[in-house]
Amino acid sequence: MKLIRTMAALAGAASILAACGGGGHDVGKELGLQNPEIHFVHAIPGGPAADFLVNGAALQTNISYKGVTNFANIGTGQTSVAYAPTGTTTAIASGAFSDVANGHEYTVIALPGTPTSDIGLIDDPFDKGLLSNSARLRAFNASVNASNLDLYLVPAGTTDVTSISPSMAGVAFKNAVPASGQDSIYVSGGTYVLIATQAGSKTPIFQSASFNLDNNADWLVTSVPIAGALSQLLPNQIHLLVAQGGNTSQPALELTNTLNGQ
Repeated sequence: MKLIRTMAALAGAASILAACGGGGHDVGKELGLQNPEIHFVHAIPGGPAADFLVNGAALQTNISYKGVTNFANIGTGQTSVAYAPTGTTTAIASGAFSDVANGHEYTVIALPGTPTSDIGLIDDPFDKGLLSNSARLRAFNASVNASNLDLYLVPAGTTDVTSISPSMAGVAFKNAVPASGQDSIYVSGGTYVLIATQAGSKTPIFQSASFNLDNNADWLVTSVPIAGALSQLLPNQIHLLVAQGGNTSQPALELTNTLNGQ
């Protein structure tokens, strides 16, 4: 459980952040005082537009593949979530968070499954330090055709991960690393590539082009099958989607595989 800071810490943090112009920090969230926030990621290639439901009512509507909704405030306590065809409340897939808490971020992911579409849930306690400007990073596996992955965030130009440990290891289908309920990992901003392998292997099945990861970024990297009928996909044919956290709705950045031009 997130520690409750003292009023002295609040005053000190406020003066520091005022002096540096804020620096991308969200003091209320970092102190566990802000209302819980939730957003939705559509990660079903070729899937129809969907409405995101919270406690049976549409919170955000008409979300297409790669859509990432802005964070919205919700209440605390047990919370049911689902997604449905746009204009309906007939759930395609549903789930629940047992105890939504202040200061946490919650992510709901529409993901492909067999035989029907599925749902992924992440509870992020957001335990970032008040003075940290590190980027936050988490992985989620929405690739039914690549059921267990290791992901490497490595400096641009790196192609050999033989002597490198995975940044996020053993990302199983329908699961996050770090796991739901644990804080994201923290890394310095910089220019990187993402490399994916089968868990335990050092042979890349995916390697992105280089990209910039900014300080204070809040990234969810989700593996997805390449577009097309799931029944026709070969194992490990994946892309990576980057859902960027924040209060501005924007599509997920889709990283393509430079190993085979997909």
